[in-house]
Amino acid sequence: MSQTLIKKRFKAHTYQLKQLRDWVRESAGKAGLTDERIEQVVIGVNEACMNIIEHAYNETSGDIIFEVIQAPGEIIFQLTDFAEAVDSSCIKSRELDDIRPGGLGVHFIHEVMDKVEYLSGKNGKGNTIKMIITLT
Repeated sequence: MSQTLIKKRFKAHTYQLKQLRDWVRESAGKAGLTDERIEQVVIGVNEACMNIIEHAYNETSGDIIFEVIQAPGEIIFQLTDFAEAVDSSCIKSRELDDIRPGGLGVHFIHEVMDKVEYLSGKNGKGNTIKMIITLT
């Protein structure tokens, strides 16, 4: 049976990221992740949120819903926005040998999460990223 550990709605601004990281640490700790794993997950969720702020909303105003769901054998970190729907096939990291600032958030997300799913909202609005950690 799944249980929602956290569900928060907040403004899509960088000043909210500290609070988001605190929510991730709290919920990942409740799920029993190690301190090292918690910090990896914090990086992944933070990067996903930054991508929403920078790319989905293009640094304009909007809201994000953050949910943490503990399901049998896994914990799900989910971010939902209300921006224009994005074609998930366009979400790619740049090449790792392309040395310059930025562009590696998607790579970090996929490195630290066991599974990542991109879902589009209805009527061309909204996007959800589900980042899943398998619990052992």
